[in-house]
Amino acid sequence: MVNYLDTKSLQESVVRAVEKVSDSLVLINSLRVERRFPVGYVPLEGQGSGFIIESSGMIVTNNHVVDGAQKVTVTLKDGSTYSGDVVGTDSETDIALVKINADGLKAAELGDSEELKVGQFVLAVGNALGLPGGPTVSFGVLSAIGRPLPGADFIFEGLLQTDAAVNPGNSGGPLSDIEGRVIGMNTAMVPFAQGVGFAIPINTVKRVVSELIAHGRVARPWIGISGVEVNSAIARRYSLPVERGFLVVEVVRGSPADVAGLRPGDVVVKINEREVAKTRDMLIAISESRSGLVSITIARNNRLLTIPVRPLEREEGIRTE
Repeated sequence: MVNYLDTKSLQESVVRAVEKVSDSLVLINSLRVERRFPVGYVPLEGQGSGFIIESSGMIVTNNHVVDGAQKVTVTLKDGSTYSGDVVGTDSETDIALVKINADGLKAAELGDSEELKVGQFVLAVGNALGLPGGPTVSFGVLSAIGRPLPGADFIFEGLLQTDAAVNPGNSGGPLSDIEGRVIGMNTAMVPFAQGVGFAIPINTVKRVVSELIAHGRVARPWIGISGVEVNSAIARRYSLPVERGFLVVEVVRGSPADVAGLRPGDVVVKINEREVAKTRDMLIAISESRSGLVSITIARNNRLLTIPVRPLEREEGIRTE
């Protein structure tokens, strides 16, 4: 039997959350010019969503919404329109930061994506399909956490998967919980799939935004190894001493890993205090080092060795001598 009072309470909570999130939602229009043979230069217009993260006019959206744009226009909830300046972008997480010349804006309340639980209610808010008459809202549940997206490089934190409808135009808009706290940024939908949409965890957004504000870019430490995740089948096939970790297949010559003495066949089982069970664990641990020294524990010839490695930023290149 349906409890009417509980249903009504849920409905009221959803309405309040939508009103709260909508206060910080913005519409982003972009204009880029491309040269196309044989017609010449062609203006291409794009549209997406974003949300205010600082009352001083800082707005976050997807990188693909503003990528390559010669002109960015931001429209607020009250209909006022501003020219937007792209402060910084990060293509690997598909996050961009836009600044408008405005103050006293309503910033979104940001949640904590580390506290999320599969099955909790979520709301996807955005300017779906660019339809007139205000934002579009879809209601659903959090379907999965830490989900990879095939064909994209969202590997540091993984993505949030939801069955709340995510459509073109939703990109860059907020995914919120039932309290109106933003827990993610809508970024992708899968064509021909039903009930499958993805969002970037808000903790990833926070970290990237802080680096874009401070440095205008995101620093990514790099040690120069590639390989595969270890499972029981791989461990048996290659007679590995452990059944979890990251099997090093290749070490880039002159890279930090090469200089430190890592070699193919080593199995990374721990970095600093983080156990390595998945590739994601290793990438997160290295990214948290901020180019400082890291202690990498490996399994080699039935022994555990701890090797100090000093990552480089990817742009710094490698030593080849």
